[in-house]
This record gives sequence, structure tokens and C-alpha cells, in this order.
Amino acid sequence: MTEATSAAPSPAQPLTGLASASAGWASVRALLKPYWVSERRWRARGLLAAVVVLALTMVYLNVQFNDWNREFYNALDNKDTAAFKEQIIRFSVLAFTYIAVAIYKIYLTQALEIDWRAWMTGKYMDQWLAGQMYYRLEQSGGADNPDQRIAEDLKFLTHGTLTLSLGLLSSVVTLVSFIGILWSVSGPLEFALGSQEWSIPGYMVWFAIAYAGLGSWLVARIGRPLIRQNFDQQRFEADFRFGLVRVRENSEPIALYGGEPQESRLLAARFLRIRENWWSIMRTTKRLNVASTFYAQFAVIFPFLVGAPRYFAGAIKLGGLMQIVSAFGQVQDALSWFIQAYSSLAEWKASVNRLAGFHAALDALESQPKGIEVLRNNVGALLIENLELRLPTGQVLTRPLTASVMKGSRILLSGPSGCGKSTLFRAIAGIWPYGSGMVEIPRSETLLFLPQKAYLPIGSLREAVSYPAGPSKYQDRAILHYLSLCRLEHLSGLLDASDNWSQRLSPGEQQRLAIVRALLGRPDVLFLDEATSALDAETETVLYGLLLDELPEASVFSIAHREALEKFHKQRWQFIGQDGKVAPYLVHQSDLDTSSRKRKLVPEGQG
Repeated sequence: MTEATSAAPSPAQPLTGLASASAGWASVRALLKPYWVSERRWRARGLLAAVVVLALTMVYLNVQFNDWNREFYNALDNKDTAAFKEQIIRFSVLAFTYIAVAIYKIYLTQALEIDWRAWMTGKYMDQWLAGQMYYRLEQSGGADNPDQRIAEDLKFLTHGTLTLSLGLLSSVVTLVSFIGILWSVSGPLEFALGSQEWSIPGYMVWFAIAYAGLGSWLVARIGRPLIRQNFDQQRFEADFRFGLVRVRENSEPIALYGGEPQESRLLAARFLRIRENWWSIMRTTKRLNVASTFYAQFAVIFPFLVGAPRYFAGAIKLGGLMQIVSAFGQVQDALSWFIQAYSSLAEWKASVNRLAGFHAALDALESQPKGIEVLRNNVGALLIENLELRLPTGQVLTRPLTASVMKGSRILLSGPSGCGKSTLFRAIAGIWPYGSGMVEIPRSETLLFLPQKAYLPIGSLREAVSYPAGPSKYQDRAILHYLSLCRLEHLSGLLDASDNWSQRLSPGEQQRLAIVRALLGRPDVLFLDEATSALDAETETVLYGLLLDELPEASVFSIAHREALEKFHKQRWQFIGQDGKVAPYLVHQSDLDTSSRKRKLVPEGQG
């Protein structure tokens, strides 16, 4: 092993503050655009066009209802039975048409919403899982609760975007359609001010604009804190759910520690944040509801108040007054879109901010240059060149090291806890970018890493033992054979049983199941990170012997603390502190004399 002296570049700094950044319009556009230009674009655009046509049809039908108001009430005012019957028939046709259009508008909107959400969920899951991004995101601290952002925030984004945008479109078209009607039917407002005669044409339009403008300003002023409060509420809810899941996943150690009081305290503290923030939302919503409810209720009587003078003066008939009231209501509703949608806008904006932070964190990690480069070669040996390991904070763990690992090597890693043994494995796996140097892996070789705590997916035992391959990868006969050799015969009849195996099996059983996984997968390079630490010495010896017998050509790296495992290895890589300091560590390579168990250090500069 040779020690390199070249200085390593500074590692990438952890991501901070991205999750809480407020999203600008460029970020919103970056979130919304991809689906509409993706391979699903024609289906998406077709569904959207159909929904828009139905929404515009509903506006047209509302215009017809407005005209029906005038004809119907004039028929009542004139006591015209024939006209009354005609308007009843007309209303029935309009009503049934409106119902059909409204039903299919909702149906097609929901179809578009789930299609959009499914596409975005797939896109974000792929990006999150690609290149161990989920692992690097946790290391960098770039975004909290990514599961909640994918599951909940994407749902809010798609539903809120469609609901709000279609509502805004309908309001704009309604405003354009009815403002002309209101202008023509309301007539001028004439009054004297001193000796001057004044006339305001289409005065009901100006009243509607002034009324809606005042209400919108008031609601925006009162409801502004809701955006931040909704952002925090989603985060606090996700933190609380995560705490509950942690208790469920670690039920046994918590029970053995008697840690229920501590867990209760931690969960109560997390829920307290939910409750306190919820009260803040309640207080803001109460003030918002006072303003919006008063605004909505007074809007019922307001057009009668401003239209009644012309009716009592005989300038218009009852049908004309009712048409004015209907048109004013439509114009006022259209102008009040912001008021009615403010709570939904606040929730939507909070979700957009969280997704924009998540998106920015992923993009930052993707564009972040990797300090440690992992490549594939055609050499036939695993090559490590000037590899320096660091922590995400920039602290140096090891001095640069260079090594060649030939096929069939057996290497035991030793050193104090925290010196970087497991980090070396992570660097070779390509999931640890912090540091510098290069790792080259033979192109044809497969690698398998067995950590101290095996990951067992929830599902059938066959799926758990075959992971990461599919459940049909291995024949039952092979699985049963290795279960028996690894002393797991009692699980032989449970291949099709579904369970949470990480809770069902003991730590020793989980480690033995991981050994079965290695024997089935037959990797070219096997990394064992204290993968037998939960086993008794005799079983550990049996399983190590089994691995070497079944995988004679495989290279094996082991992190272990029991001296008895030396006999299964040919070399030792020892992490040794230098110059009286704990770190950075220098990695020495030793040959292991398995017959006498004496170690002989290779002179520095060789190997």
C-alpha cells in the first residue's frame, strides 16, 4: 500500500436552506411544465382541452340562465301563462344540460389529475432513487421528509393547479361574458352634486369592481400568514408520522430499554408543534372567514340595494331587476375568485415551496461534482488510487491510499470505531462522494454489500431472500438448500408467507438470511460489514467457511473484530492514527500468516 501526498480538493458542502426557500415563478414553471411536454403530452393536452371546453360551456349556460331570469320574471310580472310554461321547459333543458356538463367536467378533471400525479410521482421517485440520491439527500440534509413531498405535496400540486387554474379561467370568461350584460342592463346612475348633474354609465360594473377590489385587498392582508403556516403544518405532520413509524419499526429495542416514557415525550413534543401551529392557522382562518363571510353575505343584498332605485322609478321591470342581480352576482363572483380561493392558494403555494425545495436539493446533488470517482475498467482487478475519505463536514478521515485487489483476495479491515472502515465500503459502492481519488471496478464483476443490519423488504420470505433480485430469480430448491446450510431450516415452509421480516426475525436470523442472499447471488466481490456480528462464534465460523467454499473465486472484504476470523483472510488493512492523532488515519496493508496467525507488515511503498 502506498501513501499519496497530493492534496485533495475540498468536498462538496452539505445542502442547507433549500427546503424552506420560497418558490418564484421560474421554480413554479419548472415544476409544472415537464408533464405537458413529456411523452404523455397528447393525452394531457387532449384531456385539458376537453375540460376547458366543458368549463366554457358552463359559462355559456350561465349566460343563458341569466337571460332566462329576465324572461321568467317578466312572465310572472305580466302574468303570462304561456310564456311562463315556455320558460319552465327552457329551464329544464338548460338545467339537465348543465348537470351533464358539470358531471363530465369533474370526471375528466379527475382523470387528468391522476394521470398528471402518476407521471410526476414516477418522475420524482426515479430521480430520488437514481444514483443513491435518497442516501445522499439524507447525508446532505437538503430536504426533510422526502416521502411526504412525493406522496402529499405532489397530490396538492396537481389537484390545486387544476382546480385553481380552471377556476381562474372560468372566472375570467364569466367576467368577460357578463360585464357587457351588466353594463347594458344596469344603465346610468344620475345624481346631482350641488348645481352639477352627474351621470355614471354602467354604474353597477363600477360598484362590482370596487366591492371586489376592497374585499380582495382585505383578504390578502389578513390571510398572508397562511402560506407559511401551511408550509410548517405539512412539515410538522410529516415529522410526527415519521416518529410514529420509528416506534413501530423499533418496537423491540424500545420495549427492552423501557423507553416508552422517552418516546412518549418525544412524540408529544412533535405533536405539540402540530397543535400550536394549528391554532395559528385557526386564528388566521377565523379572521379570514370573518372578512370573506361578511363579504359573501353582503353581496347577496348589495345588487338589490343599488338596483332598486331604478326599479322603483319604473325604469326597469322585475325581470330586468332580476337580470341585473344575476349578472351582478356573476361579475362579482368572477372578480371575487381571489377571495374565494385564497385558502386553497395558500395551501397550494406551501406545497409548491416544499416541492421546489425538494427539486432544488435533487438538482444541486446531481450537479455537485463527485469528489470520489467510481469507474468500470477492463483490467480484471479492483483498483484504488489516491483515495482520501472525508466526512460531509469536510473533516479528513484517511490519508490518500492506493491498492490493487486481485480476484480471489481475502481482506480483513480493522481499526478503531469511526475510523472510516464502513466509509471505505461506501466509497467503493459509489454512494460516498465526500473525498477524492478514484475507484476502478472490473466491468464484468458484480458487487454485493452485506451491512451489519440486513435490509429485508416487507412481503414474502422469497422476496426478502431474493432481494435485490425479483422473487422469481431463484428456484425454490436452491433457496431451501441454502436456508438449510445457513441453519434456517425452520423457515423452509414460509417462502410464500408475507410479513415484516425485520420485525419477525431475530438479528442473528436476519444476518443468516443475508448470507443466503449472498450464496444465491454469487457476487464476484463480497463486502461484509460486521455482517456476522450477531452470530455466536461457532455459527460465524461455519458460515464464513461456507462462503469461501461456495464462492472460491470471489474477492471478500470483511470488517470484523473477532480474531478467529483471521484464518479466513489473507491480508489485513489496518487503520492507524498518525503522529499521535486519532485522524487522519493511515491504512497499512499486512499479510496474514493463517497457520501461525502472525502478521507481517509489508514495507511501506509496496503492494
